[in-house]
Amino acid sequence: MVKGLPQKTLLGQGYQAPLSAKVFSSWDFCIRVQEAAIIKKHEISNEFKVELEEGRRFQLMQQQTRAQRACHLLSYLRVNILIGLLVVGAISAIFWATKYSQDNKEESLFLLLQYLPPGVIALVNFLGPLLFTFLVQLENYPPNTEVNLTLMWCVVLKLASLGMFSFSLGQTILCIGRDKTSCESYGYNACDYQCWENSVGEELYKLSIFNFLLTVAFAFLVTLPRRLLVDQFSGRFWAWLEREEFLVPKNVLDIVAGQTVTWMGLFYCPLLPLLNSVFLFLTFYIKKYTLLKNSRASSRPFRASSSTFFFQLVLLLGLLLAAVPLGYVVSSIHSSWDCGLFTNYSAPWQVVPELVALGLPPIGQRALHYLGSHAFSFPLLIMLSLVLTVCISQTQANARAIHRLRKQLVWQVQEKWHLVEDLSRLLPEPGPSDSPGPKSPASQASRPRSFCPGFPCPGSPSRAPPPGPSVVDAAGLRSTCPGPHGTPASARRFRFPSVAEL
Repeated sequence: MVKGLPQKTLLGQGYQAPLSAKVFSSWDFCIRVQEAAIIKKHEISNEFKVELEEGRRFQLMQQQTRAQRACHLLSYLRVNILIGLLVVGAISAIFWATKYSQDNKEESLFLLLQYLPPGVIALVNFLGPLLFTFLVQLENYPPNTEVNLTLMWCVVLKLASLGMFSFSLGQTILCIGRDKTSCESYGYNACDYQCWENSVGEELYKLSIFNFLLTVAFAFLVTLPRRLLVDQFSGRFWAWLEREEFLVPKNVLDIVAGQTVTWMGLFYCPLLPLLNSVFLFLTFYIKKYTLLKNSRASSRPFRASSSTFFFQLVLLLGLLLAAVPLGYVVSSIHSSWDCGLFTNYSAPWQVVPELVALGLPPIGQRALHYLGSHAFSFPLLIMLSLVLTVCISQTQANARAIHRLRKQLVWQVQEKWHLVEDLSRLLPEPGPSDSPGPKSPASQASRPRSFCPGFPCPGSPSRAPPPGPSVVDAAGLRSTCPGPHGTPASARRFRFPSVAEL
């Protein structure tokens, strides 16, 4: 283990703890329950599988020729282009489903057509990740790359589907990107949508309720019967079918999509956050039952600790996706003339300046006007630039300190390696005449009484330095230490590696 430590590239940016460190430090000795111990064993096993597979893939990539790397790059582009075309087809289906549902409001089957957009979105979000996983697995990517690539395209699909749903509603109701003859008088399609805020709120209510009902139906009408059939029957088909695989990223992205829909409906349906809280509470216990009773562990290892930032970034993108259309509606779109709280205003944002003028004293009004003026914006921009410069400088200093610490770690590991070699050379190997019984005084006197690998042995009580020339090792250090058989032994002192060697 000590001999293998220096061969790890500790100075690289992608440095990770070696397998030896994980072997000796991965177990949690506070575990007292058998079930928790089994889960921890599976977790450690998955970590080792990921490390070994990534190491094997890295070695294979290093041995590839330029032609093989070019073929690999073309294969990567082919898969991503195909998945991109699938995403474009999915969002086009969502657009036409929403347009068809809104254009046929007078049909007798409108009760079914009004749930057509949520149904298409749910179908796209269900079939899309399955197709993405199948296509990515065909290219034989490393496990970490496979999971990250699938997650990236799932995020693109979910956010793009919600964005296209918002755009299709805006095009139908607010005449965005189409003929505005029916919107010239009111600023929206007043002929078909007298209270357009209510119409948008209804669509978001239906989308949230449909997603929850789909979660319940899939848990009790698909996953549960599948588990019962697999446990009841035996055969090649049932062994191939097996239980459903519980994928943590997919379930987290479903929750993020539901939260994005809630943010989109804050202005149109104020009770949607309360409804979504109830749905989240029930979804947690439904998913818990599905995980413990009806599902199996994922065959692809997933590092939850390294994906926390990714899911937070996805949540931030969902917030931006909900905030941009809402900001445009509040600041630029005329409210409904027949209903609502802002019928007397050209835009809902005009209420804010009026309330400020009526409710705040003159000092507060001047303070708000100053905060919105250039006299405050430019000094704030300069201050933020200085803070950003300080943060960047501190980050660079921390990176340099980390690089120096990694160098120091390399030196310390190599020094321990040389000390272990000196110890193995100075200790005498047992001969055939050695007996396991008590040692004789002569044999005890034949061993050196002091151990100082790599250093001179001044003041040795049993032996004096030989009169002959001293031995100089490779590092330039003089050593007169006696060897195990009374001859001078050269002790190789640790030599610091050069910059070219590092």
